[in-house]
Amino acid sequence: MTDGRAVEVDRLRVVRGGRDALAGVTLDVRRGKVTGLLGPSGSGKSTLMRAIVGTQVVESGSVLVLGSPAGTPSLRRRVAYTTQSPAVYDDLTVRENLDYFARLLRAPRANAGEALELVGLGADVGRVVGRLSGGQRSRVSLATALVGRPDLLVLDEPTVGLDPVLRRDLWQAFARLADGGATLLVSSHVMDEAERCDELLLLHQGRLLARGTTGELLARTGAEGMDEAFLRLIDSGDEA
Repeated sequence: MTDGRAVEVDRLRVVRGGRDALAGVTLDVRRGKVTGLLGPSGSGKSTLMRAIVGTQVVESGSVLVLGSPAGTPSLRRRVAYTTQSPAVYDDLTVRENLDYFARLLRAPRANAGEALELVGLGADVGRVVGRLSGGQRSRVSLATALVGRPDLLVLDEPTVGLDPVLRRDLWQAFARLADGGATLLVSSHVMDEAERCDELLLLHQGRLLARGTTGELLARTGAEGMDEAFLRLIDSGDEA
């Protein structure tokens, strides 16, 4: 890893459905920070995340993750990825799901309990996942990603559909993980979540529109909020 960068994306181009889903994107993600990947639906966020975890076919460009090409087998236990749909077993209890993933990752069983406490599900370990609410199932899925204590967490819309209290609690958990040395790349289309991130990457139509802290982007655009800032950046036609 060079210069404290956990992810380095260079001129990445991805074609999907005959059009550029990512059009020569260059960016990096700093180690030990919570980086927000923001933009409307269809902006290329999920495509970029799949490229980072090595599951996306790319047309050209390169992606380095923790110093190795994306998808390198040695990264499998160092990088965790959660999709928008919870990837858990509905017929198992919360604890059984966590124990199963801990065995797959050869992680200590104690990690499962720590992950559940971090996402606020310590009191629900005996409940069958299929009987949980959508927000609780999303948190179980996040816990399965945490159980191996990955160096990099790539989280695709982890707070979508959650109530404000759950969203707040998850963002607090993300901050604690970063304080512990993990790197998080968290996508969202909700602009008010921007202030919870250390740095922001704004995508629009497959291009990097802007990057920086919330304060820097508000100062750059003269906007009072991130929704307004994003619209002003689009209207200006400038790119990062």
